[in-house]
This record gives sequence, structure tokens and C-alpha cells, in this order.
Amino acid sequence: MVVLIIAIGAFYALPNLYGEDPALQISGTHGLDVDAKAQAKVQQALEAKNIHAQYDLENGQLLVRFKNTEEQLMSRETVNEALGDSYVTALNLAPATPAWMRSLGMHPLKLGLDLRGGVHFLMEVDMEAAMKKMTDQLVNDFRTELRNNSIRLSGAKAEGDSVVVSFRDEDTRDKAMSLLSDRHKDFKFQAGEQDGRYLIRATMTPQKLSEVRTNAVDQNINIIRNRVNELGVAEPLVQRQGADRVVVELPGIQDTARAKEILGATATLEFRLVDNTADVAAAAEGHVPAGTEVLYDARHYPVVVSKQVILTGDHIVDASSSSDENGRPQVNISLDSRGGNIMSAFTKDNVGKPMATNFIEYKVVQSDDPNALKPGDKGYKPKFRKVEQIINVATIQTRLGSSFRITGIDSVKEAHNLALLLRAGALIAPIQIVEERTIGPSLGQQNIDNGMKAMLYGVFFLVVFMIIYYKAFGFIADLALLFNLVLLVGIMSLIPGATMTLPGIAGMVLTLGMAVDANVLIYERIREEIRAGRPIQAAINEGYARAFVTIADSNITTFITGLILFMVGTGSVKGFALVLMIGLASSMFTAVTACRAIVNWIWGGRANLKSLSI
Repeated sequence: MVVLIIAIGAFYALPNLYGEDPALQISGTHGLDVDAKAQAKVQQALEAKNIHAQYDLENGQLLVRFKNTEEQLMSRETVNEALGDSYVTALNLAPATPAWMRSLGMHPLKLGLDLRGGVHFLMEVDMEAAMKKMTDQLVNDFRTELRNNSIRLSGAKAEGDSVVVSFRDEDTRDKAMSLLSDRHKDFKFQAGEQDGRYLIRATMTPQKLSEVRTNAVDQNINIIRNRVNELGVAEPLVQRQGADRVVVELPGIQDTARAKEILGATATLEFRLVDNTADVAAAAEGHVPAGTEVLYDARHYPVVVSKQVILTGDHIVDASSSSDENGRPQVNISLDSRGGNIMSAFTKDNVGKPMATNFIEYKVVQSDDPNALKPGDKGYKPKFRKVEQIINVATIQTRLGSSFRITGIDSVKEAHNLALLLRAGALIAPIQIVEERTIGPSLGQQNIDNGMKAMLYGVFFLVVFMIIYYKAFGFIADLALLFNLVLLVGIMSLIPGATMTLPGIAGMVLTLGMAVDANVLIYERIREEIRAGRPIQAAINEGYARAFVTIADSNITTFITGLILFMVGTGSVKGFALVLMIGLASSMFTAVTACRAIVNWIWGGRANLKSLSI
């Protein structure tokens, strides 16, 4: 059993001996798979530059392997030009594992950000903006429900986390309260009267408030994951940290400006009808017809639009950039079925009228106060301002459906970024990067080298000490130490989500030391039994039997600590905890079972032993 388990561990640890190749990972956008035609394009473009590479086409993705990083970096621009916006190209390090090993599910250890290099972001969700968006939506919902049931209201507005609806008489208010309270069980409704108006105040219950806050973070996490996928990052990490923060780690990414632009952008679209009867000059001075407002285009030209929003970007399911018949950039939009029905119904009755596309983005307000808290400071809370810009005004020529296009965009890059953001979804609430770290590939390699040196030095001193102090039994303990290391690497390579980080290497060194500690307990117990006058075989048996309880107790308590760390920790802490737990389990096996098997094999059949090399 011992030989079989160690052989399996060694087998799955083998891929770690082959290293990694510089590579390009090519994947399609919005569900597009990379096929043989796309591979042929890439191969033709690279061979024209006299670059020869290996190509692996699996699961709709293409992995192109190179001899060195120079060829990898040169090839990225060439591939982008050959494939266009329909594909995403990302720098990657691909395991050089032979194909037959990969077919058996054998993979090397995945390296974390601190070992591979890349970008780490800590992002904070603006909960005030999330709540404001929620209450603004409730105002529109309450208005629509009341009007659909022929209940007239004189006004509705959001006040903090509440919605206040006003009526002209008490009977109408009571009817409205009965209707709304039946339909919205997650709200507390209070009737009141102020300045001759009859009011209803709807306030979210604590459970609903907590649900809204949790959903805001969860939805932002899903959208950020979509955007990371659009960036083509291999093995990214996106997870919650605390109540309103999100950790994003992008291994292999060095272009922080591009990553920040895509991940942090809170961009969406609104489609509104343009009031072309309004006086533009008067509108610029603030004099607009009722039910309209003034927005500006890229040239700061005023556009008078209806306050009523026809459709928002929430209904967009796909977006891609291309060029129109005149070679100008455009974005092609596809809507879901509900959005398509809304657009179809609206444009049917408004053919010949102008419709504006309003681009909305939230930007962080920079404080002029030198004493104000800055990103990264404890207690820092970013403030956002809403930026709106009309990017397109077009006359509705015919009834539109689920597919149409937006023109009037300044550049191809702008069209590509807009399509990416719309395709990945708009963030539910603005999000601010409060911490940012960039780790270069050379620093990652340095971390690996330093970590390996620390582990080798530690193991070397352990090996020497055990042989000098415990002689032949010390050599067996060192052999078990090697088995433990092989098992640990093999199990970590076998677990799909396991990632090796710098703290993980520290956890590996710690578990190796604790494995030797178990041998020390056993050997000292055997020495005590021999000094007490027991026969050699009885001393060995008693040493293993009595020390096992102590070893198991200490390992189980440490394992529970590691489990708690794994459950509540994030990132590198979780990696450390995972290595610690696997190392404890494997050390229990190697230090007790494997060592006992070797001892029994060497000394077990010798009944007339007078002394031990211990």
C-alpha cells in the first residue's frame, strides 16, 4: 500500500519537471470558438514574420507556444492584426507537459500571482450609489403600478433608503397603500400627512436592505468575471473580501492601465427620444420644456432629450465593433427578447423622430483638500460623479427589433472598448480601486528562487541533523521526508483549483518540519522504552503505538486551524491553508505508516536484536 500510494503521488508530480513555455492564449469573444480557419490565419501571419511555433487547439481556444519571450511579445501584435476584434489574445505561460500526460489529466502546479507575476486589485463597491439606483428604480415601479391601476398620485421621490409617494386625498392614498403593501412584502409602509398632502413612506426591511447590498456586490463580481474573460486572462481570481470589497488577481497581465480601464468602468447606455422642437439656445441656459432635460455631445453641443428612458443597457446581450459602409467605426447591438419588444413597440410609433444614445459613466471625484483621505488609507470612501454624453443622434428610419447599430463613434479603439463593456455588462454600482499591486515576471521568478532556496536549506539541515542524531532511523525519517514532499506536490497538482503561492511554499516548509517532529516523538519514545529494559521489538512497537496519540492530537488541532483559515481567508492565505492541510495529512501517512513499514521491513523479522541504530 505504501509503495502504491507513493508511486501514484510521484506519477502526478512528474509534470512539474517539464517547466513552462512562453505562449499566446487566443479565445473568441461573445461565445465565438477558435476554429481551424482562425488557426490557419495565425500560423500564416506568424510564418510571414519568420516565427515558428507549436499550436494546440482545444475546447475552442488556441494555445501558441514559442521558444522564448521575445518571439512571444513580437507575435502578440501580429496575431491581433490578423484576427481583429473578434478574438482576444493574452500572454501566457503554458506547461510544457507532454501530450500523453495531459490526456491523463496530469498538470503541473498552478502558480499564484506572487510567483507568476501580474496585477492585484482590491476594489470597493459604492453602496450609496447602489442604494440610490435601487430607490430610483422603485420610484418608477411605484408610479407605473399605481397608474396601471388608475390610482392618481401627485408625486414620488426617493429619500435615502426610502421612497415617498404623495396624493391629493386620503382615500386615494389608502387605496394605493393597500395595493403596494400587497405587492411588496419586503417593505414597511407608513401613512402620513404633511403640508396638506397625504403621503406613503416605503422603507426596506433590514433583511431586504442586506439582500440589496449583498446582491450589488455579487452582481458586480459576476460582471467583473465577464470582463476578465473578455481580457483573455488565464486562471484569474475574482472573489469577495468583506462586505463591500472585491479582490481581482490577473496573472500574466502587465498593462495595468488597460486592466483598470476595463474592470473599473461603470458604463452603460440609455436610449431617449430627442425633442427637436425645443429652442437649443434657451435649453443651453436651462430653459427646457417640461419632461425634458439637456445633455451634451462630445463637441459640447446641447441636445434636449426626454426624461423618459426608452431602454437601458441592461437589456443588451451582445455587442461587437465593426465599420459601416463608409469605413467609420460602429457598434452592433443585440437585445434580449424583452428589450427587443420594447424597442420594436417604441420605434413603430416614432418613425421619423430622432433618438439619442446616451453614454453614462461614473468617475471618481478627486478631492482638493490636501488632508483628505487617499486610496489605500484606512476609512477612505470614494465619491463618484455621474458623467453623461450623447454619443449618437439618429433618425428612426424604420421599426427596429432586437438588432441595430450605433454610429458616430470617434475611433476604432473607442468602439472596441464600448462593445467590450456593453457585452460584459454594466456594473450595478460604481467601483473604486483602493489598492493596486503589480508584480513583474522577473520578481515572480525571484520569489520562486528564494522560496526554493529557503526550502532546500531547511530540508538540508533537517536531513543532516536527523542522520547525525538518530543514525539509521534518521535516514529512514529523511526518506519519509522525501516521500512527503513528493505526495504533497502530487496532490496539489491533482487538485483542479489548487494554486501555489509564496505563502504556500512557506506552508510546505512548515509541514516538512512538522513531519520530522512526528519522527522525533516516535524515536524518543523508542529510546525511553529501550532504556526501561524492554526488548527491541517491544520497544519499537510501544514507541509507535504510544507516540501516535500525541502526533494525531497535535496534527488534528493544526488541521482544524488550517481548515478555518481556508474557509475565511482569501488569496494567498487560502493557498497557505490548503498546503498546510494537505501536508499534515501526507506527513501523518509518511511519518507513521511509511516509516513503520520500512522499519518493519528492515528490523521486523530479527528476534535476537540486541541494539538499534537510533
